[in-house]
Amino acid sequence: MATEDKLIKVSNLCKYYYNGDLKAVDDVSYSIAKGDVTVIIGPSGSGKSTFLRCLNLLEIPTSGEVIFDGTDITKAKKNIDEHRRKMGMVFQHFNLFPHKTVLQNMTLAPMKVRKMSKEQAEAKALQLLKRVGLEDRANAYPIQLSGGQKQRVAIVRALMMEPEVMLFDEPTSALDPEMVGEVLEVIRELAETGMTMVIVTHEMGFAREVAKRVVFMADGKIVEEGTPEQIFGNPQSPRLQDFLRKVL
Repeated sequence: MATEDKLIKVSNLCKYYYNGDLKAVDDVSYSIAKGDVTVIIGPSGSGKSTFLRCLNLLEIPTSGEVIFDGTDITKAKKNIDEHRRKMGMVFQHFNLFPHKTVLQNMTLAPMKVRKMSKEQAEAKALQLLKRVGLEDRANAYPIQLSGGQKQRVAIVRALMMEPEVMLFDEPTSALDPEMVGEVLEVIRELAETGMTMVIVTHEMGFAREVAKRVVFMADGKIVEEGTPEQIFGNPQSPRLQDFLRKVL
């Protein structure tokens, strides 16, 4: 694929802690094309979430490059907030403001950062809430929502900023099992629209179904990557084979 089609290009990325004693991400290079749905799997402590958070500099890399849309965003002089606006992020925990309604949670950033009018922002928010079946919850407060509803609100709140990429950090791990499906369905529908996404998840069935590329990380490194068919159907590395035996 042509280089210009690579929306994110990571080169020799390292994130070390404790003066290098803990190598959370250890010399990782990887590229993500526009429209790709990349799912990252691996055991706990393998560096998946740290790698994801380095993509929008929520974690500052120890070394290496993150080139997003042709710009190396790890360079200190770059306006990281400008680039972060183009990367929506959804966390395990929903990070909604408890004292604001769903509608207020969704319209705050677009009005402040993108200078949308209140009318524009509310119209867009209601449209997105309808898309995820929550238009009737616009005036509810987060405490009045189930975990699955909160996470769906968190996803459409990120979409309010019209990002080029959506980053998901284990978006279902804090949910009760019966709520997982409703959140995965929203992400599945996003994938069908062609949204570029990077998803860290423990949901192997979902990874197999929705991913274009699957990345297996262990010990801070990418051990193996490929299509879902390759990773789940014909794993090559003993480390991946062992992992899949335990989780499938």
